[in-house]
Amino acid sequence: MMKGLFMDAVDDLAAVFRQVVRPDDPHVEVQERAHIAPDELPALLAGYDFVLDDHTQMPTEALRACKDLRHIIFLGTGARSYMHPEELEAIGIKVHIIKGYGDIAVAEHSIALMWDAARGIAAMDGGMRRGEWIRTEGTQLTGKTIGLLGYGGIAAEVARIAAGSGMNVIAWNRTAKTAPNVRFVDLDTLLKESHVLSVHLLLNDETRDFLSAQRIAQLRPGAILINTARGAVVDEAAMIAALKSGHIRHAGLDVFNTEPLPAGHELTTLPNVTLSAHSAFRTPEASETLLRRALDIACTVAGKA
Repeated sequence: MMKGLFMDAVDDLAAVFRQVVRPDDPHVEVQERAHIAPDELPALLAGYDFVLDDHTQMPTEALRACKDLRHIIFLGTGARSYMHPEELEAIGIKVHIIKGYGDIAVAEHSIALMWDAARGIAAMDGGMRRGEWIRTEGTQLTGKTIGLLGYGGIAAEVARIAAGSGMNVIAWNRTAKTAPNVRFVDLDTLLKESHVLSVHLLLNDETRDFLSAQRIAQLRPGAILINTARGAVVDEAAMIAALKSGHIRHAGLDVFNTEPLPAGHELTTLPNVTLSAHSAFRTPEASETLLRRALDIACTVAGKA
């Protein structure tokens, strides 16, 4: 019988896991560890056929010593930020990702970041808590254009909400698509016309630093940038330079090259950035769906054993 480990079930995930697990699911032990060093993995994973991974780095070299492990069930779509799936498959470890579980949650968070970026709510709130009376000049979004860089399930939900808010919705995708109330355009047009650019690309070798310095320079001056996808899709240094110059009016960021974001990171010093802690997907509804789908994958791989 296959045996699994949920090794980093923190931030209430252990409690949600216990709510969705069923008696006929494969046996999964749960550990609530926030940080696991790579050199701990061989001993930790000994005897386990599969592992549920929320946020732990899984270097290929460390996993070469994990002789029992055959499957990593990554809790989300961004496994490449934590491991190299092709290298792992070459040593007999299959990486599984989970799509679609939090499309609504992430889209709502993207919209929330957009509205804050447009109206400066976090800046005013922070000022008042410090005893300052800061009044920001906001951007009225009705009638403005939101551009979606990549068009999957999350972007479709952003399009629905934005269109309902009176915004014009345009999108660019690497493969041809059509959708109601969305005008699909080429990449140059997307960058030049968007008052708000919302990033929705999966991270892979082709999309790393996709929003490069050159492409950031093509943005409409004063554009708002929203990223709830992956930090590495955007050239961070180029984004910071554009924020400092005002070419990007404001950025709403939920994802970063290094997570957790280090204390004193340059992004934390910029007044025209709103930061959230990679939490766009974190709602009870999304977490329950995510962990139930992870267990469904575990059932499938156990059935193939």
